[in-house]
Amino acid sequence: MAALRTLLLLGLLLTARGQRAAQRRRPPPPQTALEKVKAEEGLSLHQLSGKWFLVGMASQCSYLAEHSHQLEATTVTMTILDGQSLAISTFRKLDRMCWEIRQHYLPGQAPGHFLLKGHRKSSKVDVVVGEADPSSFIILYYQKGRSISVKLYGRSSPVSDAIMDKFEQRVRAVGLSEDVTYYFPTYGFCDSADEFHVLDETKL
Repeated sequence: MAALRTLLLLGLLLTARGQRAAQRRRPPPPQTALEKVKAEEGLSLHQLSGKWFLVGMASQCSYLAEHSHQLEATTVTMTILDGQSLAISTFRKLDRMCWEIRQHYLPGQAPGHFLLKGHRKSSKVDVVVGEADPSSFIILYYQKGRSISVKLYGRSSPVSDAIMDKFEQRVRAVGLSEDVTYYFPTYGFCDSADEFHVLDETKL
């Protein structure tokens, strides 16, 4: 009986050791596209406050591809909350009416990283402030699951060719192409919306 117990213990020890060795040999999971993006260093959040124009967006979203001919001029107002999170108000037209969409970007685990929570756990979005010059442009990266999208905002619309080139380089760097890059109208902007046309996602 003692010999049997010894054999069983030895077998368990060898199995545990083999599992640990397998874990050591197992390669780490590949980096997501967003993990390869470097956030803008030395950026004060207060520099981002104010009005921005959505200039372009790269995404493999099927809805965007199917409705790209219906893109509307879009502006965003950023407000800094408690020095570390962003209140975002997006203004755009839908059925010829101006709508406001309110969102709250919570601080992430590192400077320049944010978390946008939805009403379902699976709908959370990781956001990274990429390259930026707060006086002229900002490039934001969004990742939901393993899908990434890139947005270019400008203090004015349109932006310079140099900024556009920079955006297109960043799009290619995360594996997206010009086939899934869309540009927004430079006229017909909304500045406000009445109380009946506000979608407040901060309360979901």
